[in-house]
Amino acid sequence: MKPKFLNRIFTCINWRSPVKGVKTLLLFLMCAVTIQVGDLYAQPRGSNLTADAPAGQATWIWYPGDYAVWLANKMQNRRTERGAFLPVFWKMDSHYVLVEFHKDINLSHPDTIQIAVEGRYNVKIDGKAITGNLKTIQLPKGQHRLSLKVYNQAAVPAIYVKGNQVISDGSWQVTFEDKEWIDASGKASDKSGTTYEHAGYWNFNTAANKPSAFQLQTVPASPVKRTVLPSGSVLLDFGKETFGFIRLKEVSGKGVVNIYYGESKAEALSRDSCETLDRIEFTTPVNNFDTTTASTKAFRYVQIDAPKAVKIGQVDMLYEYAPVTSRGAFSCSDSLINKIWQVAAYTLHLNTREFFIDGIKRDRWIWSGDANQSFLMNYYLYFDQPTVKRTLYALRGKDPVTSHINTIMDYSFYWFMAVKDYYEYSGDAELVKTIYPKMQTLMRYCLSRTDKDGFMEGLSGDWVFIDWADHLTKKGALSFEQLLFCQSLETMAICANVCGDKAGAKKYQNLASQLKAKLFSVFWDSERHAFIHRIFKGKKDEAVFRYTNMFALLLGYLSPVQRKEVITHVLLNNQVQAIHTPYMRFYELAALCVADSQKVVTREIKSYWGGMLQKGATSFWEEYDPAAKGDAQYAMYGRPFGKSLCHAWGASPIYLLGKYYLGVQPTSPGYKTYEVKPALGGLKWIKGSVPFAKGDIQIYCDQKQIKVKTTGQTEKGTLIFHSRTQPRTNLGTIKQTSEQAYTLELHTGQQYVVNYEAI
Repeated sequence: MKPKFLNRIFTCINWRSPVKGVKTLLLFLMCAVTIQVGDLYAQPRGSNLTADAPAGQATWIWYPGDYAVWLANKMQNRRTERGAFLPVFWKMDSHYVLVEFHKDINLSHPDTIQIAVEGRYNVKIDGKAITGNLKTIQLPKGQHRLSLKVYNQAAVPAIYVKGNQVISDGSWQVTFEDKEWIDASGKASDKSGTTYEHAGYWNFNTAANKPSAFQLQTVPASPVKRTVLPSGSVLLDFGKETFGFIRLKEVSGKGVVNIYYGESKAEALSRDSCETLDRIEFTTPVNNFDTTTASTKAFRYVQIDAPKAVKIGQVDMLYEYAPVTSRGAFSCSDSLINKIWQVAAYTLHLNTREFFIDGIKRDRWIWSGDANQSFLMNYYLYFDQPTVKRTLYALRGKDPVTSHINTIMDYSFYWFMAVKDYYEYSGDAELVKTIYPKMQTLMRYCLSRTDKDGFMEGLSGDWVFIDWADHLTKKGALSFEQLLFCQSLETMAICANVCGDKAGAKKYQNLASQLKAKLFSVFWDSERHAFIHRIFKGKKDEAVFRYTNMFALLLGYLSPVQRKEVITHVLLNNQVQAIHTPYMRFYELAALCVADSQKVVTREIKSYWGGMLQKGATSFWEEYDPAAKGDAQYAMYGRPFGKSLCHAWGASPIYLLGKYYLGVQPTSPGYKTYEVKPALGGLKWIKGSVPFAKGDIQIYCDQKQIKVKTTGQTEKGTLIFHSRTQPRTNLGTIKQTSEQAYTLELHTGQQYVVNYEAI
């Protein structure tokens, strides 16, 4: 549903100028998290518009990655702070403005094709430009090359072609270079060494559905409570964290209406300190007039301050949402854990928009560290591949590389790791092959900035982030950065093999092996049973933090002895500085799960995320300190309401409960093979569903029985479990691998029931 606009004069303070006769409003994306009808966190249902075009269907195509770059530029330049425009602080790239598309075809009979184009264009058949009607052309029988060259400065050059035999899809070849030549025979050939790419596409599957007109969809929502304040202004409570446009209905009079937004009640009431606001000015009298704010905001509470000369009949909102379908599920014997999972799912949904963003109130930018966690949570809730691909493309941008992603060293490394994770979960080798050249240039940039020991440290222009943490010095060669760097080099080796670059695979694996050996020789401290923090000016900083140690455990870098040492002396050691952000708690609790400490994790989830719920959270926060009292809990960045109360990295229970309790993960790319290793973590029972590209895996587990059923396309899975007694199964053969440890081979379409006794 789109808002209806009447002619008006509208001034929004964040534009700093009047805008007259506004008739349209940018909206973007569609669909929602589906949990339970009537539940506080249930969302509107809708078709899954994130799906790619079905095979054999015509779709709009463009140069791969360009649409993501263009759309990210539009989205990331919407941020305002109290009316002031606040753009990103890293380099922004643009799409290629001139793109050539072509397809070699062999027609069994003549074909009439319809053409739609975003931009100015020409059409060639076998290298010869045609004139006249370029929207409907006739292709004769036989072998041909159909080519279109498109120029578009404002939006992405894109084409839509539909005939009985010829359609535009991902099989088309595209280039941004003008290197096509015609040989003596008149056949098109490439004698220049031009690199052609397979076309990019998404879900724009009709000629009328133009990529440049892409919008999110909205649905009306009303406040649950209305309070008239002593000042005469009105405070609206929408009942939970939400996102969208405010609508003023039946407005009469002349004057200025100020709107103050708050994720908390205190923020909405603070006219001087709330992070976001709007100003609507009626410079001429209006009568029974409806209007909608010009931009979306995040809020639960809204304060409407209107002069006596302006009367407002009703106020509601247009809730703006993204087209993602919730396919994953989790429930258990603990009602608090169930509520935490639901709020986590809602939190991720709110931060899943055109891309995976960090938070809906403040930045609304694409940060690599935040996105990496959203990707992983996505694999256990939506398994939405297009949003992952768009986000990867948008983060990477274009060559040449002049800085780290988001200017943050560790965020470059997370990007590499995210490509590897995407390939492992999806099996999409085509994406790897397309993005591999950009991986090479980014890695070349990283390698050019290493010191004499092969370590990376923050240089001029670099931001070394790691986490928001006190007493965490970040100068010098940090063990944490070297570990992520090592994993990035290993990722390069994996992706090089996928792309058939054997020399590259060997080079990157050798570099990774050398760096890993140095990591242990320099930073591992046998007396502290852990990795130390850093080397600065040739001297070791022997402080021990959780970050390097928990990542080393997660990535499988530790020997059995070192693994036990890290668990005892770091992860379970209260003397090591605690982590206060959900961002790094994501990895800390994942590491504890890898250490088979799910009972500890269950207590931590209930305490940490349950603590936010006790504070009144309806979505999970950017940072949570249980000791913070009153309005102080909303402060961050030196601002009283700077903290985001809806941050994507706060949704990590989705990932933890899916991967380490239901226990599902791929063991070869695209779930060709997979494992199910359920862990109760002190709960009486758990059940849920984990999606993958071509199906899903359903699990139930209690202390006496395990049930597993897989639907879709896989080769086989493996159930891994422990039992005090000899287990029994209705299907297959249980194998004992060690004392009280067993496996069972799983095949799609079968319902496996195992009777056992949990340890």
